[in-house]
Amino acid sequence: METTSFLSEFPPVLTEQWEQAIRGTVTGEEYATRLIWHPEEGLAVKPYYRSGDLEGLPFLDAAPGEFPYTRGTRAAGDWRIRERIDIADPQDANRAACEAVAAGAEEIAFARPAVARLPDAAILLRNLDEIPIQFEGLHQESVRVVVDRLMESSRTMLVSADVDPMADLDFSEGLIRSGLSGFRPFVIRADGYQESGAGAVEEVGFAISAGVDFLDAMVERDLPLDCVTGSVGFEFAMGPEFFIQIAKLRAFRMVWAKVVESFGGDRKNAKAAVHARTACWNKTIYDPHVNILRATTEAISAVLGGADSISVAAFDECYRVPDESSRGLARNTQLILKKETLLERVADPVGGSYAIESITDAIATKAWKVFQELETAGGYRKAKAAGVIGSVLEHCSASRRKAASCRRLVLTGTNRFANPTERALDRVDLVQTDSVARVAVAFEQLRLRTERAERKGKSVRILLAELGDAKMRGARSQFAAEFLACAGLSSETQVFERVEAIAARGADVIVLCSSDREYAAIAEELMPMIKDRGNGAQVLIAGHPESTEQLRELGILDFIHLRSNAVDVLGRLLDRIGIEA
Repeated sequence: METTSFLSEFPPVLTEQWEQAIRGTVTGEEYATRLIWHPEEGLAVKPYYRSGDLEGLPFLDAAPGEFPYTRGTRAAGDWRIRERIDIADPQDANRAACEAVAAGAEEIAFARPAVARLPDAAILLRNLDEIPIQFEGLHQESVRVVVDRLMESSRTMLVSADVDPMADLDFSEGLIRSGLSGFRPFVIRADGYQESGAGAVEEVGFAISAGVDFLDAMVERDLPLDCVTGSVGFEFAMGPEFFIQIAKLRAFRMVWAKVVESFGGDRKNAKAAVHARTACWNKTIYDPHVNILRATTEAISAVLGGADSISVAAFDECYRVPDESSRGLARNTQLILKKETLLERVADPVGGSYAIESITDAIATKAWKVFQELETAGGYRKAKAAGVIGSVLEHCSASRRKAASCRRLVLTGTNRFANPTERALDRVDLVQTDSVARVAVAFEQLRLRTERAERKGKSVRILLAELGDAKMRGARSQFAAEFLACAGLSSETQVFERVEAIAARGADVIVLCSSDREYAAIAEELMPMIKDRGNGAQVLIAGHPESTEQLRELGILDFIHLRSNAVDVLGRLLDRIGIEA
């Protein structure tokens, strides 16, 4: 019996035919500006990918768990759920860790525990022999205590620490020469690059450069390469650019494996140990439950990228010390991904995706160029000491802050789609909000100013005055209302037929909502009326007409439009209406 594939009903379509169809509606420069996504400098993501985009990629035939580990270092798709315990007292920290394990955590990270003596380490690790342990923020003496404890115990599960391998090379050499099995003392912290605004290319390139410097330094001290590679792990923060973050981890593992091989290392020991955590920089204190959604997408990208272990921060960690409920939500995020969506059952679920495979290769290729540039500059340590790394990160950080302030980088519930009636002052610990750098802070400070003023009895009447062109006035009043909400300012919209009626309303702030061609005439009539009434109303315009200078001379305070720096505009407005910083 002859069978025919159902695909035979669909004749193949050449790429040229797809392009011809697209250019029928998008032509010339529009194609690049509208359809090519530039998530960061040096990367261009096309609107679609085809099998031809994979031609020549060297890693396509490698399976999960095989060199160069693009598809993960394990043949299985599982990962470990890491929970961070930020309690100093060993007994209390151990109790919290055991409770977390009982609730589903599979790895514990003790943050800055008080480990001064062997008994402290023994108490801390009690009943956790079957769980991998990570130590964060230990001083050298505490690290030695942990090593001594492990020497005299029969523990077989991995214990790791986040010692900076380059901070004290003699100390690092000593830890490796201790020959302690199951102990990985070093972490190269690539997460700080993401938090500082770096893109995936810089993250991977900088991490590779730092790792190579470490390998070089230890090999020069006649340490076996395989012992050195096994002593170090890498930590990445996962940002919101879903596909890019997936490809970032895949690209890093591939490049690191090639580096270790070039040093003469065994391919089996070229597996990069990668821990991924959710980012901090994009979390917000307003509409805070959105942080749960942000962390979920970041955790999924870490899973699909093949991280060995993942930690999800509590949604309220950016503004208060998390309680058991918020810690449980963070833990359950991963449990749902494992046990309900069943992502643990699939190794490299994105394997074969034309887009992901292509972006992986692009990041790896461009990150290698970054690494080579740093090598030309003398290596990571010299480049960092000379300010090269810091300069790049400062530039990236400034670009990210500007993008957030101008609302090109969207923070849902904060700089877009904000609820002006939401209040956060009672739930915020200002010390906690300053613990990490976040791009929402500038907007949050504006909103907290508004809240404090309200508590002192300050009320602000804001009128969105629609006048003239019916289509433009409605769109611009809606835009202005959302814009003002970013500073916690509520507004009232009203349609007017005459300018005199606007002046008669007696509002503290008036936002004119009309078409660009009508603003000059409206302002010329309105501003003298407001001055005569002496009510001191601040007048803004929704839009950016060509006559801005003329309008400013008439007394218009500012302009609200797509290219506005919202933080600057709203800050000036609060100053003018007497809402103190």
